Amino acid sequence: MESDSRPELLAWQERRARTLDEFRSEAREKRHAKGYRTARENVADLVDAHSFQEYGQLAVAAQRSRRDYEELQSSTAADGIITGTCTINAEQVGPAAARAAIIVNDYAVLAGTQGYFHHKKLDRMCELAEEQSLPVIMYTEGGGGRPGDTDVSVQIAGLNINSFYTWAALSCKVPRIAVNNGYCFAGNAALFGSADVTIATRNSWIGMAGPAMIEGGGLGKFKPTEIGPIEVQEKNGVVDIVAEDEAHATALACQLLAYFQGPLQRWTVAPQETLRDMVPEDRRWAYSVRKVIETVADEGSFLELRRIYGRSIITGFIRFEGKPVALIANDCQQMGGAVDAEAAEKAARFLRICEAFKIPLLSLTDTPGFMVGPASEQQAAVRRMTDLFVAGAAMSVPIVAIFLRKGYGLGAMAMTGGSFVRPVYAAAWPTGEFGGMGLEGAVRLGFSKELGAIQDPAEREKLFDELVAQAYEDGKATEAATHLEIDAVIDPADTRAVILRALAAAPGCK
Repeated sequence: MESDSRPELLAWQERRARTLDEFRSEAREKRHAKGYRTARENVADLVDAHSFQEYGQLAVAAQRSRRDYEELQSSTAADGIITGTCTINAEQVGPAAARAAIIVNDYAVLAGTQGYFHHKKLDRMCELAEEQSLPVIMYTEGGGGRPGDTDVSVQIAGLNINSFYTWAALSCKVPRIAVNNGYCFAGNAALFGSADVTIATRNSWIGMAGPAMIEGGGLGKFKPTEIGPIEVQEKNGVVDIVAEDEAHATALACQLLAYFQGPLQRWTVAPQETLRDMVPEDRRWAYSVRKVIETVADEGSFLELRRIYGRSIITGFIRFEGKPVALIANDCQQMGGAVDAEAAEKAARFLRICEAFKIPLLSLTDTPGFMVGPASEQQAAVRRMTDLFVAGAAMSVPIVAIFLRKGYGLGAMAMTGGSFVRPVYAAAWPTGEFGGMGLEGAVRLGFSKELGAIQDPAEREKLFDELVAQAYEDGKATEAATHLEIDAVIDPADTRAVILRALAAAPGCK
């Protein structure tokens, strides 16, 4: 008898086939009809070829007492969750750095709900990730807890499971990236929101309860598409990056993971001389700081997080000569670059991720300071803004600060780890200007008597402009460097070289 025709081998092959898309063609076609991919198609696109080692492939839902076992083998394949180890980006970062774990919820199995064996598989992968220091990418599409697992007779509410604990316990230990497409409710949303970085497609609806739970709680009847649409979840910061579809989301997950994996061997860079003209000569005019970022960093390396949440501070990842660097930058096109409560909260969370995974930080600073006033205080400004100081003070990774223009008050200090002396190097472009508060406000406050004594509005405005001009001369970058409040004033075209030298000299950055 040929070994490949042994009955036990054939039986195993047939049993395994029941879990694959080819056997589950009806489920596959239903996904494709919606413009979605199957869970296994996402797996194949995510992992390096021939690297995936699956765990628990033969699991079925704990419903043998109510359903035909053979039918369960295909309709509840893998109990709705594909888990395993693999490599991702091995060609870019090398096989050792590319090791990873993946957890992919399968919506084609009982709407991606979480059952008894489903949770056991999820826990197993989280435990392995911690033991082996594996980053984890999780696809979270699903409807939350599953009440129909009738085989389980040793629990009442089923709240003694470990999944939410084991997943959350990986925080600050290994990078965790959550990816969502479609409906993500209840327990699935809890997993999504607990991740370090979240990616969701434009066809995503994410909420801490689905329609049935909301209606059951007497809170009204809603369609799934009315709960947590992407437009809401992007604006409120639940989603870090919005993808066009699952293919785009998968590519973004691979790119994002690579920043945590280490340096790349190949890169290109744009001409640096263009930086000299990016800040307008008129200090009152805004400019695109994203253009500065994309020029100074390796070409194509900038990946922004939470673009429309906390818009006055940009957060994201870039590379210099292939090496990953975290970035915060003030966007002067949003409230003049003033740091409001939302932006401060966003930046503080980002700094904690950078510190947890030892990624050095670049701060491109151009801010008139914190946003102030009664409306700002209604946003819990004191608590949320000061958290940026706390996060900055806790950082042990190198910080490099480049002042593009304005560096005023507490807001500028918060952008540089809490003090201008915190960065390993703090330099300004010649357009830099500094002060305890914005120039115009400082003049109005400091010279209120002199200005108030002038009756003619035109004369008053003339004196005001003269005082502002003098304050600018007193606080310009070269004067700040003269008084050693910053380390240097640099040619904008040398910015990249300055950053690279600063990082090369810093402990832990080679």
